[in-house]
Amino acid sequence: MTLPTESPRWFTSSYSNNGGACVEVAANLASTQGVVPVRDSKNPGGPTLNLPTDTFRTFVAGVRTGTFTG
Repeated sequence: MTLPTESPRWFTSSYSNNGGACVEVAANLASTQGVVPVRDSKNPGGPTLNLPTDTFRTFVAGVRTGTFTG
């Protein structure tokens, strides 16, 4: 997988109001690089997981439909 040359623009969901225990995504790279980088909001300098756009889309759809319940 090619590393992105464009800088990621990180954001946290507007639904995240839990004191920082969430993930950040950089969706701006989806159309140009085909990946959605994801990182831990508590450790922005830590590792980043670059998910293929289709994988991230499937994950978000699963969250919306309640596929991932505890």
